[in-house]
Amino acid sequence: MAQSALDPSPQRAAPAAAPQALELTILMPCLNEAETIEVCVRKAMGYLARSGVAGEVLIADNGSTDGSQALAEAQGARVVAVPEKGYGAALIGGIAAARGRFVIMGDADDSYDFENLDGMIQHLRGGADLVMGNRFQGGIAPGAMPVLHRYLGNPVLSFIGRLFFSIPVGDFHCGLRGFSRESIQGLRLQSPGMEFASEMVVKAALNGLRIEETPTTLKPDGRSRPPHLKTWRDGWRHLRFLLLHSPRWLFIYPGVLLIILGVAGSALLARGAVQVTPRIALDIHSLVVACFSVLIGVQLVMFGALARRYQMLEGVLPPTANFQKFLMGLSLEPILRAALVIFLLGAGGTAFAVIQWAGSGFGPIQYYGVMRLLVLSLTGVAVAIQLAAAGFLASVFSLRR
Repeated sequence: MAQSALDPSPQRAAPAAAPQALELTILMPCLNEAETIEVCVRKAMGYLARSGVAGEVLIADNGSTDGSQALAEAQGARVVAVPEKGYGAALIGGIAAARGRFVIMGDADDSYDFENLDGMIQHLRGGADLVMGNRFQGGIAPGAMPVLHRYLGNPVLSFIGRLFFSIPVGDFHCGLRGFSRESIQGLRLQSPGMEFASEMVVKAALNGLRIEETPTTLKPDGRSRPPHLKTWRDGWRHLRFLLLHSPRWLFIYPGVLLIILGVAGSALLARGAVQVTPRIALDIHSLVVACFSVLIGVQLVMFGALARRYQMLEGVLPPTANFQKFLMGLSLEPILRAALVIFLLGAGGTAFAVIQWAGSGFGPIQYYGVMRLLVLSLTGVAVAIQLAAAGFLASVFSLRR
């Protein structure tokens, strides 16, 4: 019954309807894409209508000044403003604003096929956390990808990604990818620039997310201006990210290799010259090179251990069971004890070499005796000092805030 005008009881406003739960958000970062934003939104909206997927088209606008926002809204997209500049920043803001359980992201330059997303949806519904498009499997139209990117940059960076992180992906930097919004938000992605694309894949792999790929196509974009991507600058930023997040390949593996070569060379040359061919002999100078190899190798391995320890303590990367148990179990005292043993051996050898030199009246040092012992002994002293310094630095990393 209608309420009387004399009824003193107040009218209650109806509660605001909560946003409808959606299965899919098609997300596009945008910075001055007026030439192509409309066609991209139309294609994405058309896919949602034809497929019957409950979804939305979301534009993460990064400060466009050409009216891209209004053009996108006129085609039915929802637009959110992301003030922080950068490709990664726009996507991070867009992912936070997405309403879909799944998100498919792609550039708003009309180079990716927003009308054919069934493969990604199938993988996502099947339980994949991250689905990467593979342009090399789906097809790259003539002129769609610069030659340098197609035959050098992308293959090399994809190979490094597979090698460093065991990621089963053939197109590491495809911009069309789908993912579970909850899973990707759990990674706490932070890169504001183009390296965001690498960060997503690397951290997904390191955190054990399920990564799959599906063929997709690439055609020339519809813009008349140059792309935002800068070949050498952004290529370096991707490579830098991969290296900084893999201390094993940046420091530890090269260091171990140098130590092995240096120790083998030092052992071979410790007792005298080695005749390689009638005209080539390895002698004291090669021994010095071998000892330098050991020193550099030890330094690199310690850098790698310290970097990995820092990353685990700060939560930059997830811990690995075996290495974490070994690395976090090391304390200052065992490192100092090992350094002390090496130092005493090196100092003893150095003292013995000096005594021999004194016995000859401090004349010219003989390469075949005193000099060899002196080089090896001083190398031991230097290694001991490096170990002790690294032990103290590791302890500094462990200090509580």
